[in-house]
Amino acid sequence: MAAAPAAGGATSFQRKAAAGSRLAAVTGTRPSVRHGQLLLSSGLPSLDCVLGGGVAVGTLLLIEEDKYSLYSNLLFKYFLAEGVVCGHHLFVASAKEHPDNILKELPAPLLDDNYRNEPGEETTAVKSEDIQDSMKIAWRYQNLPKMEASPATSTKFGHYYDVSKKMSPELFQSIKWHSFYLPEKLSSEPKMKAGKMNSAYTRLLQSIQRIIYQEGFDGSDPQKKQKNILRIGIQNLGSLLWGDDICSSDTPEDIHSLTKFLYVLRGLLRKSLSACIITVPAHLIQNKAIMERVTNLSDVVVGLESFIGSERETNPLYKDYHGLVHVHQIPRLNSLICDVSDTKDLAFRLKRKLFTIERLHLPPDLSDTVSRTSKQDLAESAKLLSSGCGAMAIGKKHLDF
Repeated sequence: MAAAPAAGGATSFQRKAAAGSRLAAVTGTRPSVRHGQLLLSSGLPSLDCVLGGGVAVGTLLLIEEDKYSLYSNLLFKYFLAEGVVCGHHLFVASAKEHPDNILKELPAPLLDDNYRNEPGEETTAVKSEDIQDSMKIAWRYQNLPKMEASPATSTKFGHYYDVSKKMSPELFQSIKWHSFYLPEKLSSEPKMKAGKMNSAYTRLLQSIQRIIYQEGFDGSDPQKKQKNILRIGIQNLGSLLWGDDICSSDTPEDIHSLTKFLYVLRGLLRKSLSACIITVPAHLIQNKAIMERVTNLSDVVVGLESFIGSERETNPLYKDYHGLVHVHQIPRLNSLICDVSDTKDLAFRLKRKLFTIERLHLPPDLSDTVSRTSKQDLAESAKLLSSGCGAMAIGKKHLDF
């Protein structure tokens, strides 16, 4: 027999929560609909879509820096800014710029209304361009379905940020963050070296491990009901500023320091509620074998190729973009295959307020305004993109128009 209801409508029966509801209750996260892994936003919704919904908790996101480290720093700040808005704990490590200054330069979050106004300013221009293009492109292509300029995103997960404004200091009052500035650590602590790892990496690992254990991100404190996420950001790892010589020699002395650091860091991430973003100057690493090991020890690897200082900067074919995005590796989480996006050829551009990743569109080859030399450049660009930007493509090697 069922128990009689108590006074006030309360009963002695309690509904048992589902097994995965505890993870889903963590603020700023959501479970993946494909593999069930807990996801958090990278701070850039278009990048979340490319990565299969977001960055999985317990994984390592590696950003290959562009030549002048302009756009890779933006992705780094987006990741940290998303943690501030979601109330996550932060750990910022750098050997060049003080973490306090990095946090002061975080972009301000955009409200939904402001974001809608930003593309709305361009809608009239887009419509006028569509009318002009309809007169240039052959009639048989007009009825084809239009491709989305940017990957489909959901405003319920992740936020948008205004790169022209700085985040207000009031937002930092509700979060807890830790900093690791290498020059301060080297001056305050004695020199140490463990195994084949240099002293800078050893100190950094000890700081990360101490925070994970003391703050309870490893789940060691069962009394802590309110769970949170630790976002770890490490800037310019592998550069000379960290005491590593892999960027200055083909045969570095500490050839295993970086790879051993990533191996231990990955183990710490796997058993804790944390996620990490690392920027690496891959274009300066002369030994390609080291870069291959670094890629294998990372979960997600995204490379940025800027047009600054290259021939593509003045090429009219790329006038709407500032660089290319190369997705080198996506993790296989609870499945045999990785969650690869349908969009293979990606580019990025920095607007007045927003930094966006979009599907790469080249101008139509049938236009009368395209000269013969431009058509040759178009063919050469398609070959380069098929081997570079579309390296993750399965089956198809050419652009789809």
